Amino acid sequence: MSDRTTAELRVAVLGVGMMGADHVERITGRIKGARVAVVNDYLHDKAETIAAGIDGCRAISDPLAAIADPEVDAVLLATPGPTHEAQLIACIEHGKPVLCEKPLTTDVATSLDIVRREAQSGTPLIQVGFMRRFDHEYSQLKTAIDDGVFGRVLLAHCVHRNPAVPPSFDSSMIVKDSLVHEVDVTRFLFDEEITSVHIIKPSANPSAPAGLQDPQIAYFTTESGRHIDAEVFVTTGVAYEVRTEVVGEKGSAFIGLDVGMVRKYSTGAAVGDGRSRAGSWGGDITPSFTERFGQAYDTEIQRWVNAVRSGVNVDGPGAWDGYAAAAVCAAGVRSLDSGRPETVEMIDRADIHAVAASVSGV
Repeated sequence: MSDRTTAELRVAVLGVGMMGADHVERITGRIKGARVAVVNDYLHDKAETIAAGIDGCRAISDPLAAIADPEVDAVLLATPGPTHEAQLIACIEHGKPVLCEKPLTTDVATSLDIVRREAQSGTPLIQVGFMRRFDHEYSQLKTAIDDGVFGRVLLAHCVHRNPAVPPSFDSSMIVKDSLVHEVDVTRFLFDEEITSVHIIKPSANPSAPAGLQDPQIAYFTTESGRHIDAEVFVTTGVAYEVRTEVVGEKGSAFIGLDVGMVRKYSTGAAVGDGRSRAGSWGGDITPSFTERFGQAYDTEIQRWVNAVRSGVNVDGPGAWDGYAAAAVCAAGVRSLDSGRPETVEMIDRADIHAVAASVSGV
């Protein structure tokens, strides 16, 4: 393994579908301090084609061999969720830092096992690709909340709309693949766990595939009693919309309008003459997540590369965050079936800290 602090970070990108290919292009063209050394995909011809266009890059057909390769310093997983468990275990066993696109794994039990294995290794290695944390608007909103601009934040309203989803998309995937981002946003903004989830099923979109419960409304309750609602609508036929509003005792803020953060807050003085005036609002909507969150992905990958080269390995959401998201989504799927609020079942994070402390001898 090369000296990460001085040499370019040699990255293996596993999975070169739409997301993985986008990351290959990103690392090759815009990220400093790293290069794509290995690519892998179950469609080996596709991996070979991509590798042929990058100086010094090889295609390796076996993903576990790609992880173990001595000329690979770090791994980016953009493979299907069911493959993540074995690939993450291999990264831990070989001591390779890894950025894993969500989900961490496809169920709560295996996600918790990954968290425990990483803790037992004694070294943080896993970062999970919840890219919204790196978006400028979400970062600005987080800073305003932490700085107390709105006093205590009491509520949040989220909207997550896609124009379309693949025919294989089912109702539970709306929770596990789409709502999961609002789960992480809630935990990120408020620094506390979600304790219960209630999924409401409005009338289904007539244009949605048969049997797909779309849209869905989710209600989260957090440890301190905050309430967050999230509309998830994945077959709008319009464009890609992601919005978040927080409401506090001293004001509110709104992001996702493609105009930067819009905020309203009290200055302690009366403003205006109290009369309402008519107005208008208009603009374009971003067509897909790659345009809406392109900057966030760039920032996420650059910061991850910098962290790995510095020996920190993780600069963002880690394995615990992936596990917590899986636990909340599992409760969401149960609520989708039961029609009732469901409690989020998680272990105490202190148990994981105890494992890590015992390994380090603290």
